[in-house]
Amino acid sequence: MFNKFKEKLGSFKKAFSKTIDEKAVEVEPVIIEQVPESEESLEEEIEPIIEEETIEAALEEEIPEKGAVPEVISHVSVEDLKKAEYRKKVEDRKKAAEKKKEEKEEVKPVEEKKSFFKKLAPKVGFTQKAKALVFNREVYLDEKDLEEPLWELEMGLLESDLAVSVSEAIVESVKNQLTGTTKRIGSNTGDIVEEALKKAILDVVSANTFDFDEYVKNRPKPVHIVFVGINGTGKTTSISKMTHRLLKLGYSVVLAAGDTFRAGAIDQLGIHADRLGVKMIKHQAGADPAAVIYDAVQYAKAHNIDFVLSDTAGRMHTNMNLMAQMEKICRVSSPDLIIFVDEAVAGNDAVERAAQFNDAVPIDGSILTKIDADAKGGAAISIAYITGKPILFFGVGQGYEDLKKFEPEWFVDQLFGQS
Repeated sequence: MFNKFKEKLGSFKKAFSKTIDEKAVEVEPVIIEQVPESEESLEEEIEPIIEEETIEAALEEEIPEKGAVPEVISHVSVEDLKKAEYRKKVEDRKKAAEKKKEEKEEVKPVEEKKSFFKKLAPKVGFTQKAKALVFNREVYLDEKDLEEPLWELEMGLLESDLAVSVSEAIVESVKNQLTGTTKRIGSNTGDIVEEALKKAILDVVSANTFDFDEYVKNRPKPVHIVFVGINGTGKTTSISKMTHRLLKLGYSVVLAAGDTFRAGAIDQLGIHADRLGVKMIKHQAGADPAAVIYDAVQYAKAHNIDFVLSDTAGRMHTNMNLMAQMEKICRVSSPDLIIFVDEAVAGNDAVERAAQFNDAVPIDGSILTKIDADAKGGAAISIAYITGKPILFFGVGQGYEDLKKFEPEWFVDQLFGQS
């Protein structure tokens, strides 16, 4: 299901991923270090030379008391001894300082090169866009970046039979989600586009949704539901599936053979009524359908039947006589719900018919048949948006059980190939 839709989305995801990969670069953060202002600051300060007075005091402590001076130094004056000691210490200090300076000079060229590189390194935080490009593989996207991917998306949506207005709404939603924002990306850049697309499509198909089961549960009985649509779209089959579903929920049902335009339609509905074990109200072929449906509603009231499901003649929206007949049915029998039935595989034709039926006899929701054979998904996405009325059920097969209540999240997951 929806294989062609998935294929079309593939082109958009590829274009989008390419844009992200081109813009997102992985760069290590640069740390700005303070560079010394002068060479002098690179040198360690030389320890101060001890003053002459300090040395003299030290010498006096080492010299024995007066009269006990050894003979080897008795001929040397104290003054000469202090000066010699002072000169020796000064020379030692100078040699140590020169040695340290030479060691610094050997390392200095490397340090200068490193410092020079750091001076040229860009500073962090000069613009939001720069931050996004530099750190943590994030990407900042503007409108120009999205032009090519969004073009791929719009073409893919149109080729999947989405209505033009719906395609434009989805593209605009994706654009608004991604433009001017910083996106953190992982190993699969396609996740970003898929997330945005899912949200955009979910917003479209969730238009005016309501819970069918909760609605009919709280309505006064009998609940009257009229089914409309053109011939050959599965309208009568959908009525039989709905009957089966309501019976399983514990309700009672009566059918109204309101399609008096075709004799075969009465017989077809009668076969389903017999199989399901429910009563069908019918008149002769060519009778007034409004009268048949009125009688069915009166029968339901008299026998405490919960639901009346009324079939109607398939008609094109351009057939003025049949559309006037539909208006008469609704005026005489006041249905609680009018449900439009069409094939999902009809694409834009189904969307157009739904819109025009809604203009003539305002519908309350739609059933799309053959959804299991729909490769494009265009009608399923478009009808709710165009009519402003919810999709109620999907026909997913030929059996009575094959009527699935529409759930927007489930539907979007199917579009993206998730179970």
